[in-house]
Amino acid sequence: MIRTLAAFALAGLVAAAPAADAITVYMYSEYIDPAISAQFTAATGIPVRIDTYEGQDEMLAKLQTGGAAVYDVVVASDVIVPALIRLKLVRALDRSAIPNATNVDPAFRDPAYDRGNAHTWPYQWGTVGLLYRTDKVTGPISWGLLFDAARQPGGFVLMDEMRTTLAVAQLFRGGDVNTRQPAEIKAAGELVLAAKRSDTCLGFDGGVGGMNKVLAGEAAVAMVYNGDAVKNLPADGSCAFAIPSEGSCIWVDVMAVSAQAPNPAGAHAFINYILDAKVGAQLSNFVHYASPNAAAKPLLVKADLDNPAIYPAPAVMATLKYQTDVGEAAAVYDEVWTAVKAQ
Repeated sequence: MIRTLAAFALAGLVAAAPAADAITVYMYSEYIDPAISAQFTAATGIPVRIDTYEGQDEMLAKLQTGGAAVYDVVVASDVIVPALIRLKLVRALDRSAIPNATNVDPAFRDPAYDRGNAHTWPYQWGTVGLLYRTDKVTGPISWGLLFDAARQPGGFVLMDEMRTTLAVAQLFRGGDVNTRQPAEIKAAGELVLAAKRSDTCLGFDGGVGGMNKVLAGEAAVAMVYNGDAVKNLPADGSCAFAIPSEGSCIWVDVMAVSAQAPNPAGAHAFINYILDAKVGAQLSNFVHYASPNAAAKPLLVKADLDNPAIYPAPAVMATLKYQTDVGEAAAVYDEVWTAVKAQ
């Protein structure tokens, strides 16, 4: 059993959060080692329920329609954090209840999307790329495998996530992933729509769903998150993952406490537990995403630390772009995405 500073710090929170008061965590599917939930319950007496989503748009809609009063901890991508704060869907954190925040790598502190980490602490970070069948795809890996009809290798899957999919379409066009120009946003939408209308397009899906279609041989290529791909790559070499030559998106998923969390003390305790060095390493070693926890680094699996699909080489890192809040232009993104999905 893990008995570190995290476990002792939790003791003060248990009194405010009786054992019967479970917490509900809302996150992407297949994104936590189930043993961590059990360990947390053993250490604190607080049961954990995991509810999942596949896209940020789905998550935001759920929180806006009552989910903010259902979920305690919300795991969300950095790009959507400003909206969560602006819409008052998450609450300011009690920093004294999260002493393990000192374990966070300085590179992930005081981010532009949440100055001073007032509302969030990082969970994992990673990239978006292409999972492909090696017998169907040869040569340089490019977003053209999705967006260039002459290069589509067979069945392909688009990611059902507005900003990320429009962002990589912009990268293929040579544009800005955070553009606020309506004409550029619409051009990216037209590119995605043309891909959707291709005879070989298998439609939109979450990253896990697209991955499963490639692994099953139903698709030749799909847009996926790197950790999902790395964790599930078959040993026979029939599938591979790569970041396209045009670059891609880099993201940080964060933990926040819902504005109307039924058990805010338990939520803070869970965030603190995840930020423990041993637990942080256990998490990353299971999900195969990169850890923002500096104290966890010595405990990470060396094969993962050396894997460029998880920790990209400097030259690849230079091609990765963070998505940022686009302010009032978000309405244009919504309009364009709604049109793409409807046609």
